[in-house]
Amino acid sequence: MEQKLIGLLLGDEEDWPSAFEMLARRFNKPLKYRRKSFKIDVDRIRIHPFNLRDSTRYNLVIDRLAYWHFNPREWLKKTALVNNVYLLNNPFTFQSMEKHSAYCAMIRLGLNIPETILVPSKIGPDSTKYSETSAKYHDLFNLPEIAKELQYPFYMKPFDGGGWRGVSKVRDEAELDRVYDESGQMLMHLQAGLEDYEVFVRSLAIGPQVSSFHYDPEQPPHGRYVIDHQFLDQEKGREAEIITKTINAFFRWDFNSCECILKDGILSPIDFANACPDIAITSLHYYFPWAIKSLLAWSIYSVVSERSMRITMDIEKYFKIADSDRSYEEKLSAYEKLADKHFETTRFEEFNSTVLKDLDEIMWDVVQTDEFDQMIIQTVRSMFPEHEHEEYIAHYRGLLKHWVDSENF
Repeated sequence: MEQKLIGLLLGDEEDWPSAFEMLARRFNKPLKYRRKSFKIDVDRIRIHPFNLRDSTRYNLVIDRLAYWHFNPREWLKKTALVNNVYLLNNPFTFQSMEKHSAYCAMIRLGLNIPETILVPSKIGPDSTKYSETSAKYHDLFNLPEIAKELQYPFYMKPFDGGGWRGVSKVRDEAELDRVYDESGQMLMHLQAGLEDYEVFVRSLAIGPQVSSFHYDPEQPPHGRYVIDHQFLDQEKGREAEIITKTINAFFRWDFNSCECILKDGILSPIDFANACPDIAITSLHYYFPWAIKSLLAWSIYSVVSERSMRITMDIEKYFKIADSDRSYEEKLSAYEKLADKHFETTRFEEFNSTVLKDLDEIMWDVVQTDEFDQMIIQTVRSMFPEHEHEEYIAHYRGLLKHWVDSENF
């Protein structure tokens, strides 16, 4: 029997890793696939010095840390290049393809990206070389005139993004001057705002599995995901799914979220390079079990099928479609075929329905255990002030009970 080890590279998170481990333990039985037997284990990864020639016990790593922590980021690169470990996500493309590159690529593919302008940083690097270069070659520009191209209100946000860092809604010229001054050395985008929209969509994708949620960014974090199964019609629901899969397959990302705004019948992606997508129970609540079981399903499939790590990108096929005279809908259909080939969607779905056929029910059982309830209690106590503990423990228990009742096993 072959043992496969899934590593969790974590920061301060406890909720979803605990739930993931609970589900993996409950599902811990020998798996048979293509005349082989497999045993799946899960382990939390420790951080320490490493030799570049070191072997590793891990077959797959779910990365939630390397987007800001450099030591484990470089270890991940080593494990992919030297040890052929499968990574969720690809640190090579997430490190180099920040939100700016992602916007550019998806503009090239013909997606409805809002008008976006890159402006030089307000304050340059502290170096004589920069001062001399800017004096010789930097053009002076009129920021209010540039802003007129977008019309107020619009958004100013860092070109590389990250957890809503430095994002400002700009309503007038005075506000523009203030937030640009405050941006300091950050390189900023100005992006057209899509006001009075019909719906804000956040899609979470894990491999070929995509679930789109009605999202309200104006609410506090625990109230942003709205339980609403009919907020998109079938056509727009499919479009949101295809856009998300296309972005992830293009950049070789397995675990990512994509935010879109639907306005006047047009679905516009506005944020879709998230190296550490939201998977917290305090935000996802009702949708949390779907995320956990989907993450385990894709992880098990990837290690058991010995899926190879795709470090490099294969963009020419996408650009050939983009540059054709096909309609937008025809291009989306062609992109989806490339994405499904990359994610081995048909093969995965067959694996899910046979090898993993009990996973849904086991997740349903896990959510009803005392251990899962203790995870809810500990998470609420760590996230909310003491006087709100009782209220929010009951709140999340109720939402998860609603999920249990809706699954109907």
